[in-house]
Amino acid sequence: MSTRPIRFFHRGRIVEVADVHPTRSVLDWLREDAHCTGTKEGCNEGDCGACTVVIGELAARASATGTASARATVVRGLSLRSVNACIQFLPTLDGKALFTVEDLQSPDGTLHPVQQAMVQCHGSQCGFCTPGFVMSMWSAYERHCDRAARPTRQQLADELSGNLCRCTGYRPILDACERMFDLAAVRLDTRPVIDALTKIVPTEGFHYAARHRGLVDAPQHRFHAPRSVDELAGLVESRPDARILAGSTDIGLWVTKQLKELPELIYVGEVDTLKRIETRADGTLSIGAVATLEDAWTALAERHASLREMGLRFASLPIRNAGTMGGNVATGSPIGDSAPVLMALDARIALRKGVRVRTMPVCEFYVDYMRNQLERGEFVQAIEVPPAASALQVRAYKMSKRYDCDISALALGAAVTLDGDIVREVRLAYGGMAAIVQRASNAERAIAGKPWNEATVRAAQAALERDYAPLTDMRASAAYRMTAAQNLIERFWLETRTHDRQPARVVNVWATA
Repeated sequence: MSTRPIRFFHRGRIVEVADVHPTRSVLDWLREDAHCTGTKEGCNEGDCGACTVVIGELAARASATGTASARATVVRGLSLRSVNACIQFLPTLDGKALFTVEDLQSPDGTLHPVQQAMVQCHGSQCGFCTPGFVMSMWSAYERHCDRAARPTRQQLADELSGNLCRCTGYRPILDACERMFDLAAVRLDTRPVIDALTKIVPTEGFHYAARHRGLVDAPQHRFHAPRSVDELAGLVESRPDARILAGSTDIGLWVTKQLKELPELIYVGEVDTLKRIETRADGTLSIGAVATLEDAWTALAERHASLREMGLRFASLPIRNAGTMGGNVATGSPIGDSAPVLMALDARIALRKGVRVRTMPVCEFYVDYMRNQLERGEFVQAIEVPPAASALQVRAYKMSKRYDCDISALALGAAVTLDGDIVREVRLAYGGMAAIVQRASNAERAIAGKPWNEATVRAAQAALERDYAPLTDMRASAAYRMTAAQNLIERFWLETRTHDRQPARVVNVWATA
């Protein structure tokens, strides 16, 4: 198959890159090759937000996926999303537009309203994190500046969930977020961007190959970006040793932190079919494996409003904009936040190999630590959430040491259906309690068919000790995890019992163990 250079829009023109390694990060290319040093390297793992940039795509592609979140980010013909440049590989930019802090200031030196607001509100001190904050703010500004209703301060804080500052605190930065809408509006001129992208958006699969710079005898490393699910299936089946790449929020760290060599990558981010989120005739919610976490959680929260808070706290917005629910499930981390909720919803996972598609319950997908039921040459195609009975009550709880953008010490997805005061059906799935995310079968048996009362809760809490033997690590001790897991059953009961019900509160609980 023939290869060609990477083509994308940057700084007002189409850029072609043909001599970089396929795992070269967008951040390294910006700073070392393009000499655009406004974007900073902080953690180099997608945590601090100093490297935040904005990616633009033609809105027609985003709207074709049918996701509510994608439609909400459309700005005058472009779909914009903030991401972490440090863990995005450069070939994933092919056919897209890259915006950085250098794009904001006018040619005559006039500051953009976002930048001016930061100056007026004293939102910058050492300044290292400022470009990342400014790009997150610019993304929010572009989405909201044409709307009649302004975002609330809390909504603006949620927009900044992926940006950390160690100097000012966040009050002046949030003040600047509000102030930027008071200044004279300066909107992105999307016409030249759309014209450029129309010329370079690929109509067929993209293939790229390169050697390590300066190593003439080194083998070529390859990057494939199929456009159709059939082409993807053929590539994965014929190249079972190639690594499937989606949002790069996990694999990116293999390169930046573990210095892994990835000789061949199959990028699924161009398969629009796998981005679709749709409700089928029977009520099943089908979430394509490449739908972003932001889009997927939006869809789940439209069905179950109680999951909205978990969606916000799952990860930072740039991570949710890049990462996929299919990738989160396929990775199989025991502290992944998708799997407990999907198990509570009795979801199934669709796996494809060649032309064959098989499905299984998500709760049967995991075999052992970081091992699952995927066969060689097989990939995750979709996640299928069955229609929920009107009596089903769902909750998701996340316990972590930091409120925003933190990995769970413990997570619980819980669902119960009551017939009066009797539990007709219950599902409890915990992450962070074992080598894999799994349901608490003994606790469930202690609850099912019983009155939904305190005595049943106490029995379930005792039974939980037979379900898990949690470990002690940097996030929490084994004793803390067990006590917290038991307490969450009581909290779930307080929020769902038929009488004297307590309102659902913020999903996150501070872990101090």
